[in-house]
Amino acid sequence: MAIWRIEKVKGELGYRSNTSVYEAIRENLFTKPVKICRRSVGWPDSEVTAICGARIAGCSDEQIRSLVQKLHNDRGLLSMKF
Repeated sequence: MAIWRIEKVKGELGYRSNTSVYEAIRENLFTKPVKICRRSVGWPDSEVTAICGARIAGCSDEQIRSLVQKLHNDRGLLSMKF
């Protein structure tokens, strides 16, 4: 698993601006970033590809929101393993 910084995320999603990514987060259409260090954040590549795949498959915004919630919940489960 890799953590992608915002430039890579924008490229994968087809967004041109950081604002587009953060607006999608506010609308619960994209996952929140994870902290890499004190001043850096990124997104797990698996989450980015899952959301892109759902968009390609034609999922509705409500389906994407459900996916985002599931991805956030899975983060909590992953942390319990360590």
